Amino acid sequence: MSQYDEIFIEGIKCYSTIGINNWEKNTKQPLIIDINLLMKKIDDNNKDNINETINYKLVSYSVKELVEKNTYELIETMGKDIALLCLKNQKVIEAKVKINKPNALKISNNVGVIITRGKNEN
Repeated sequence: MSQYDEIFIEGIKCYSTIGINNWEKNTKQPLIIDINLLMKKIDDNNKDNINETINYKLVSYSVKELVEKNTYELIETMGKDIALLCLKNQKVIEAKVKINKPNALKISNNVGVIITRGKNEN
């Protein structure tokens, strides 16, 4: 039996200036972000209160703001920044971030990265 619960957020839609190619630096591209957050198991005698868990609405809008207000060359760096942002929440033990960049290559439907970071990692 697991000692953790997991919250997932799928399909956060963002537009960001991201990439190493000149054309990418001059236009915002669509990104789709999925996040899985590991947290301590909710107590069996919980009070059914949002303060006992992770507010996925706040996480979603914080991630969207980070992505859309910053410029990145690498989705790996963006993924790391998103994971570290999520880990600022005291209840998050581990953050797994998947970034989909569907318009990156004409010969594929999608490319992306999956970044995982945990508390107390260096």
